[in-house]
Amino acid sequence: MRFAEVHEGDAPPPIAAIYAGLREAAGIPVVNLIWRHFATMPGVLEWAWAAARPAFAERSLDEGRAALGRLAPAGGPLLDLPEEARQAVAIYNRGNRTNLQILTALRLAIAGAATGGGRPDPVPCPPMLPALPPQPRIEALPPRVAATVRALAALHGMEGAQIPSLYLHLALWPDALPPLREALARRFGTGGVAALRDALLAEAGRRADRLLPVMTPPGPFPPAHRDAVLAVLAVFPGKLIAEMTAIGAMLLPE
Repeated sequence: MRFAEVHEGDAPPPIAAIYAGLREAAGIPVVNLIWRHFATMPGVLEWAWAAARPAFAERSLDEGRAALGRLAPAGGPLLDLPEEARQAVAIYNRGNRTNLQILTALRLAIAGAATGGGRPDPVPCPPMLPALPPQPRIEALPPRVAATVRALAALHGMEGAQIPSLYLHLALWPDALPPLREALARRFGTGGVAALRDALLAEAGRRADRLLPVMTPPGPFPPAHRDAVLAVLAVFPGKLIAEMTAIGAMLLPE
């Protein structure tokens, strides 16, 4: 499965404004793929942002990021990455831990869970992490690098090998990709990634229940896209974001 998206650099002004809000709310200089995919469906990104925006400012979300970080496996990093690559992993770790909670709550809201009625407990947005170089597109990478990026994506076992954004960004440090693929293949093979993914999803579910009361959906979800979005949210966060959160914890344990 491959997901269409509106790239950050291609976004028209109304979408670019929401992307800017997402970056500010999470304190990261990138927008996760699922939000870029929402932008391809009329009304969906607007609905999701309006519903989720109050939850981004909740103390519970901030506490949830810390709780998810504490689930990292004991021991040192899975791989010795260059400093700039570690900075990229730190950005994606914050984004994935944020989106794992927010998107779990959004999926429940779209499926009919009650929202609103809660007493907000707001906190300031987290400070913005340093900007990354632009994410390269797979078609612009040298063939050998692109092949390794696709091999990393294939570890997740998804038809069509949707490429997680972190792997594309790490292609800026191509020498790190082959040892990363080898190390992750071992962790997938032993079940380490799946076990941590499931623990992260369980914690995200508990945290999502605390976010639903402050969410503010702007009316019914766009009906033409409801089934498609629920199907996507079975993959995001239910598989890819959870697995990338696990991998980020292995690469940069706290």
